[in-house]
Amino acid sequence: MNEFIVTLIFIVILVSGVYFYAGYLTRTGKAEDADGNFIPDSWEEKFGWFFNAKGLIMLVLGLVLGYFLGNSFPLL
Repeated sequence: MNEFIVTLIFIVILVSGVYFYAGYLTRTGKAEDADGNFIPDSWEEKFGWFFNAKGLIMLVLGLVLGYFLGNSFPLL
């Protein structure tokens, strides 16, 4: 169970890092963002589904992580 929690935390950090880095690239001007949504246009063409489902992806990851942490460490 602990290996699953560590893997889930790694996935949450990785996905959050991708979203943060996309915003960083557009804010600093290192990547072009024509529509102003803080997603580089080249990434948006290839991985548009990933950025369109950002809220849903983070919600599911947060719920799953919270559930497993709650079951692993009850009443801390």
